Amino acid sequence: MKIFSKHETRRRLIHGYHDTDDLTDRIGDWFRSPLGQSVWAAETAITDQLISRLFGYHILQIGCHEEFSLIANSPVGHKVMFRPAWRAGSAHPVALSEELPVASDSVDVVVLHHALDFTEQTHRLLREATRVLRPGGHMLIVGFNPASLWGLAKLLRSRNQVPWCGKFISKGRLADWLQLLNLQLKSTELGLYSPPTKITKTLTHASRIERFGAVTQLPFGGIYVMKCVKQIVPLTPIVPRWRPLRSGSLGVPAVETIRVTIH
Repeated sequence: MKIFSKHETRRRLIHGYHDTDDLTDRIGDWFRSPLGQSVWAAETAITDQLISRLFGYHILQIGCHEEFSLIANSPVGHKVMFRPAWRAGSAHPVALSEELPVASDSVDVVVLHHALDFTEQTHRLLREATRVLRPGGHMLIVGFNPASLWGLAKLLRSRNQVPWCGKFISKGRLADWLQLLNLQLKSTELGLYSPPTKITKTLTHASRIERFGAVTQLPFGGIYVMKCVKQIVPLTPIVPRWRPLRSGSLGVPAVETIRVTIH
């Protein structure tokens, strides 16, 4: 996977960078809360199994906060996560999710961790993630499911707070976008069946609720994990159209019959 130089990365920065960095910090703070930890536990329960079966040379996670890495235990050797802005003490490279300093068709696995939920340029980010993914490579998309108790809570909570400021894109709409980008959807798994409440007693039973939802495969889990593959576009060979040769054009017959007489 080719990552561009520091000068090229700096050239790609835009004015809204610091706002993105602030949102990243707010998302990180929320994932550290008891409610955020219940979401993180439900997500890793699904993604750990999926990522452990995906191989290659390079894996890239886009979105949320670098502290919450879904790719840490991946068998892929080269793991990359970007930060939206430089910070002292951080070892992560800096880049915008909507304009990655990565060469096209160079990444084996791309993981979008709520990246589509918390961006103003959803289509651009998805196209960029598809661009860097190699043909035949896998993409995992983790997002909030609007057809759930969490989606209902979003309608009742403040839109200025995390995670209710997110977009909560439906599985059906996202599946249509994937098809347009030549990404074949392989599977969709749901999780996070516990309600979005801060009540400690309810959170203590979250694991039991999750096991019940996983066994019954209820359709209203609060998060989904969609796995898709970037299709390999077949090359159509250009076959020259040969015109049939007419015998009269050369002044001789196209086929000459020879008779041999045996004495």
